[in-house]
Amino acid sequence: MSKKEPLPNPNSVNMIASSTEFVGDLITDSDIKFDGKLTGKLITKSKLVLGESGEINGEVHCKSAVVSGKITGKIFVEDIIMLQSSSHIEGDVSTSKIAIEPGAILNGTCKMGKNNNQPEIQPTVES
Repeated sequence: MSKKEPLPNPNSVNMIASSTEFVGDLITDSDIKFDGKLTGKLITKSKLVLGESGEINGEVHCKSAVVSGKITGKIFVEDIIMLQSSSHIEGDVSTSKIAIEPGAILNGTCKMGKNNNQPEIQPTVES
């Protein structure tokens, strides 16, 4: 009898602490709460929550996002991105919907709509 690997839980949440620095592509199917520093791509089929101490230098692909930290790079969101008052975006945003609190900084272009030609989220590493 062989053991089967458990299927990933779509309700699980990955948590990256503020003391974590990551270089490379971070890919997951689950929600992610990110408070650390990332240089590279972040790709999730679910929700990204970027905390106030969170910093991403690179591309972001997600279903939805709540941003309180800083992103420098292109952002592709399938559904809605919410920019909290402490958020700072330096780059282009492609999304269906956007909500911006007073105090949030967005320096870049914002392309909105259901058919905004954003790339499909591919949570697999290409060789």
